[in-house]
Amino acid sequence: FLMALFRKCIVPFTRTTEIMNEMFSTSAACTAIQKMTRVRVVDNSSLGNTPYHRPPKCIHVYTKNGIGKVGDKILLAIKGQKKKALIVGHRMPGPRMTPRFDSNNVVLIEDNGNPMGTRIKVPIPTSLRQMDGDYSKVLAIAQKFV
Repeated sequence: FLMALFRKCIVPFTRTTEIMNEMFSTSAACTAIQKMTRVRVVDNSSLGNTPYHRPPKCIHVYTKNGIGKVGDKILLAIKGQKKKALIVGHRMPGPRMTPRFDSNNVVLIEDNGNPMGTRIKVPIPTSLRQMDGDYSKVLAIAQKFV
């Protein structure tokens, strides 16, 4: 008796799940920063703050899998130029106890790793302090940490 009741309850639910998987994509909802992602420049560099008719876009991510997280370097197309940038915040939820931002924030850097601006206008995650790489100059110009 219990098995018959179990079959009546579970079989329609299983079929509904199969139909839902066929109708909708069940892959990851969003990735952090990849090619063609629009970003927001959060330092006070002249290149990042003067208005332009196109938003800055990522055209390359310097990682093995092509997905950038906090602390990764990317190549931006900004005002018809190519510039390197450092990711200091993204919209995708990360590991536990790391902040999630409302926008994809980047800081423009030169080829040698020095930041182009002299101030960072938004809070940046404290997890940058523990990461490998030379982020000391970016951390030095930051105003707030979260």
